[in-house]
Parts: sequence; structure tokens; C-alpha cells
Amino acid sequence: MPRPFRCRRIEQLPVYRSFSPDDITASESIRMTVDEFEALRLLDDEGLTQEACASRMNIARTTVTAIYDSARKKVADALVNGKRLLITGGHCEFEPVEIYQEIIEKGTHTMRIAVTYENGEIFQHFGHTEQFKLYDVEEGKIVNEQIVDTNGSGHGALAGFLKAVKADALICGGIGMGAQTALADAGIKLYAGVQGSADAAAKSLAEGTLEYDPDAKCDHHGHHGGGHECGHDHGEDHECGHHHGKGLDCGHQEGDEGCRRRHGE
Repeated sequence: MPRPFRCRRIEQLPVYRSFSPDDITASESIRMTVDEFEALRLLDDEGLTQEACASRMNIARTTVTAIYDSARKKVADALVNGKRLLITGGHCEFEPVEIYQEIIEKGTHTMRIAVTYENGEIFQHFGHTEQFKLYDVEEGKIVNEQIVDTNGSGHGALAGFLKAVKADALICGGIGMGAQTALADAGIKLYAGVQGSADAAAKSLAEGTLEYDPDAKCDHHGHHGGGHECGHDHGEDHECGHHHGKGLDCGHQEGDEGCRRRHGE
């Protein structure tokens, strides 16, 4: 029998998810997995040895060697041949964001919907939301509601925050491509481009009638001050992911095998 697959521990999600050459339109894309990125980050950016990297990622040194070599070949292919480099997916487990308030216990058969929230309305800029409203749905009906503060989580850490509160779906307005990728990696279903009452949108989703725009992007250019963080049409998708706390949640990209379990539950 084949050896059981060990998930790779990820301490920090990629801040930038997409890289493309400026002087041409890339006709091909290369997918680097998040665990390959983590090996590059630890070995080349932090300067760790392969033994130390293996310990941090909770895998064998030989596995570190293999994924590091794969990552370097993909970077070389992108640089030499002018291909777009995308960072997503992989066999990974992530340390969840620490939550500083008590969250209602989620039932076994409950779907938890998170909505970007401000004064009863759907807040339109995902990366700057300060509150989510959580709705627990059972048999098509909302059975619990709770407003939670993001506690200043950086705009990229919000995907980790939603995973930590066990959200299954997100309703929002505009959202950058980097955040969309992070949500997909976390297994959170996205319903973007929605406006109006948060309660009404959650009720519609629970009943299966919500209208949304799967192609909605962050379009609030010029409202960030010195830096642009929405991750839309700038060649770089911004998705910071500093994760804290203990216990591991398993993340995956749809289509990957293994790593489908929750740890510690």
C-alpha cells in the first residue's frame, strides 16, 4: 500500500498570488502550489537549512528537496519563457487566525454564511471589512446570527479569519483576485457582487435564490491612500496571510487528493 500523504504545514500564505511579464501578454501559465512557495520562502528568503525547513513544514527533508526543486524549475520556466506564475493549491495545512471573541458553536449539519457587514448592509470592499455577520443555516432556514469583529486583521488575513470561524460561504461586494484565490484554497464558497441588506442576502442564499456576480472584482481604485491593496488588474494579487494561534486546519484546492480532514476535531 502507498504511504499515507502528509500535509505540509504553512506558516504564511503568499502575499502576492500572480506574476506576469510586463512587456508581453503571457500565453501560458504555470501553477506553483502554496507548499512549493513555502519551501522557497523558508529556504531562500529566511535562509534556513533543509533540515530546519523540513521541521517547520512538518515533512521529511527528502520531501523538502523535491518540492523545492520543483518550485525553482517553475520560477525558471516563468522567467526564461515569459509565462504567468500563479500560486495556489497544494497539500497544505494552515495555522488559523486567532479569534478574540467567543463564536457560536457550529452544528454538524449547519452551513455557516459570512457576510461583509456595516450598519446592516453588505460592505462593498472585502479587503477593508471590519465586521462579518455570521448566519447559521439548517434545512434552508437561519437558526443563529452573530456579528464578529475582524480585530484589525490585514486584508489578506481575512480568508484565514473566515476559516477560523468555520465559515462555509462568503457574501460580499467587490473582492480582489488574490482574496478569491485564498478563499478557494480555504474551501470557502464565494458569492460576490451582492449589494443591499445583509440579512436579506443571507436569507436568499439559505433559500437558494441569491443573485450574485461570479466575476465581481474590487473596483475601488484610489481609496487606499499610499498603497493599492485590492489586487485587481495590477499584475500582483495582494493576499497577506499571517496566521497565529494553535491547532491546524487543513486547506486544499478543489481537485487535490488528501488533506480533506480537520485536525484536532
